[in-house]
Amino acid sequence: MNLDGVRVLDLSRLLPGPYATQLLAEMGAEVIRIERPGDMQAEPTLESINRGKRRVALNLKSEGGREAFLDLAATADVVLEQFRPGVVDRLGVDYDAVCEVNPGIVYCSLSGYGQTGPYSDRVGHDLNYIGLAGLLDMTRQSDDETPRVPGYQVADIGGGLFAALSIVGALLSRELGTGNRNGAGDRAGADNDATGEYIDVSLTDAAVSFSQAVAPRALAGGNPRPGETPLTGQFPWYDVYPAAEGYVTLAALEPHFWQAFCEAVDREEWIEYHMTSDPAELETLREALESLFETRTRDEWVAFFEGVDAAVGGVYTPAEMVEHPQISARGYVNGGPAVDEGQTPAPAVGFPARGTDIDHDGPTAVAEHGDDTESVLQEIGYEGNALEQLRASGAIPE
Repeated sequence: MNLDGVRVLDLSRLLPGPYATQLLAEMGAEVIRIERPGDMQAEPTLESINRGKRRVALNLKSEGGREAFLDLAATADVVLEQFRPGVVDRLGVDYDAVCEVNPGIVYCSLSGYGQTGPYSDRVGHDLNYIGLAGLLDMTRQSDDETPRVPGYQVADIGGGLFAALSIVGALLSRELGTGNRNGAGDRAGADNDATGEYIDVSLTDAAVSFSQAVAPRALAGGNPRPGETPLTGQFPWYDVYPAAEGYVTLAALEPHFWQAFCEAVDREEWIEYHMTSDPAELETLREALESLFETRTRDEWVAFFEGVDAAVGGVYTPAEMVEHPQISARGYVNGGPAVDEGQTPAPAVGFPARGTDIDHDGPTAVAEHGDDTESVLQEIGYEGNALEQLRASGAIPE
């Protein structure tokens, strides 16, 4: 899992695209974030997903800025953009324009609804996408409740993840298909016979893809309803229960987990009711479980079931999560090591996979807006006069 030598140009903002390129950066890719001069990240708390990226400020609406971007694209392996469909065409930095200077480019367009379909031009955010995808409807316990806004951005993160996966797949396909990927260190003069690829990723489609446990019933003509499917509250052995303090999760779907649970709480008479479809039995069992879990706190229940294969856990706040010993032991949720003595690194959630070929420390430094503009452009041949002309034209900041 080593993308050393892969150069990624990131034209995205906010969460989905930057999350995708952060994953690529943590796999070793060189990510160059292309920003509009003077344009800062809209949400400061999202700055952590720009760690380890080089930041170049270019005005793509200017001729000089567009030409500078295409010069950079000629040295790159990947371009990721997150504009509304048609914007990159108007800017002159679309897939065809980039292919003219780099036929081997992997070009990914990440958008809310995708590049096709009646919604392709609509604006939106995560809440809109999960509303269309059916996810928001399933966040409630029954039809009588208002759908609940999830605590995490599911479509944004899912779309970013699919974009990163698709990009890595396209890079591998290019490598296996030609064996002559544009090489690091000699990019400007690289062999241009490599075959690139265009990728269209929709945030809505990513959320729809998460419906694997629900959509088959809908495709077969059914109408899955919240609280009435096996994983949304239909069964009392897969649900969330209030404890004397906090909440507890019970997920004893398999018979052996349910048996272990019943034996641990000295309720062997419940074992036979696992997977019953009788409404009265289900209601009686749910009420009994509610009464049981109210007798201890969340932490007491978690300790009680330690060593018991009953699929019982606690519900934790984000503040509790980042300090939980299990999460800490995995080593990806922390502030990371300081880059310079005395520097306080920004807290961040790092690359979640563990492996022998993964840099578990990962990038930690977050550059300032446009910090690397001159150095990156100098690397591809822009010298004093050329840089001054770009400044004078407004293509790069003063």
